[in-house]
Amino acid sequence: MPTKLVNPMNETPARVAAPPVRMRELKGTTLGLLDISKPGGSFFLDRLEKLLKERFQIQNVVRASKPTYTKPAPENVIEQLRGVDAVIEALAD
Repeated sequence: MPTKLVNPMNETPARVAAPPVRMRELKGTTLGLLDISKPGGSFFLDRLEKLLKERFQIQNVVRASKPTYTKPAPENVIEQLRGVDAVIEALAD
């Protein structure tokens, strides 16, 4: 029986993209806060939301949560964050 060698590397070509334009200021913006559902994430985001509003005059905060941290966010979670100026994702434990 002949030996078949399989390449374990990902052979998908990488696409290079320019980084997004950095925001000049946060005052008056709408930020999305994404909780990935790891323990402690909601406490971190609660505190972060308070600090952002106090220190940077964030106009509005949209909160969204993934059902589990082990999988990508489903479309309905992504849809909740559409239209915000930026998203901060909480990786807590």
